[in-house]
Amino acid sequence: MIQRIQTIFLILAAATFIVLFYLPFATTDVAAGEMLNDQAYTVEDHLLLGGLCLLGGILSLVAIFLYKNRPLQMRLGYIIIIAAIFIILVAIGLFINESQGYGNNVNISTGFGIGIPLLTIILVAVANRFIKKDEKTVRSMDRLR
Repeated sequence: MIQRIQTIFLILAAATFIVLFYLPFATTDVAAGEMLNDQAYTVEDHLLLGGLCLLGGILSLVAIFLYKNRPLQMRLGYIIIIAAIFIILVAIGLFINESQGYGNNVNISTGFGIGIPLLTIILVAVANRFIKKDEKTVRSMDRLR
């Protein structure tokens, strides 16, 4: 059944991956380096970040339609959480590596994009909680038969 509460959380998780393409991780007042040449550091600045974001969004949408196979749906949820964690780690690692050559004359401010993967992790964790609750209910009904 698609009309379960975890479907809402998985749709919101997919939406957060889409939002990452529009919200920057960091911004600056002047163009600096390769990643901040457009004054915004987004997932489009590196192929790995874009790929992880696309993978997480697609897996979130696929997980919605796996309602008949709840264990697989939960495993996909864990993979989505790992992808979100990798987005955070790769974004921070690439930014630190790139920003070492900027010097002190560049004013860098963080954007809302860096917090979006954390929101994704929370949404998928809540969805997995409800999936687990459904699985527990189904197993208890099987015992009654």
